Amino acid sequence: MATSVKLDDDLKNRIQHLADVRHRSAHWIMREAIRDYVEREEKREAFKQDALRAWEAYQENGLHLTLEEADAWLAKLEAGEDVELPKCHA
Repeated sequence: MATSVKLDDDLKNRIQHLADVRHRSAHWIMREAIRDYVEREEKREAFKQDALRAWEAYQENGLHLTLEEADAWLAKLEAGEDVELPKCHA
């Protein structure tokens, strides 16, 4: 699918300069930039949706960990211990 994007001269020049120093085409630079942006935004949206589902689940069942419980678990993981997630409680 062919798509056109209007860019100002400054941005076009910056892209071309980057393409030149990277020994790539301007097209390749723009395609990679767009791909990276879309992947990042898809991950951000997935994280947001996960958070919303978790909030909805919490509102339904009240299951949670305290900050102290979560911090202690994360500290053990950071120390290299193979520990399971603590059980949630109401």
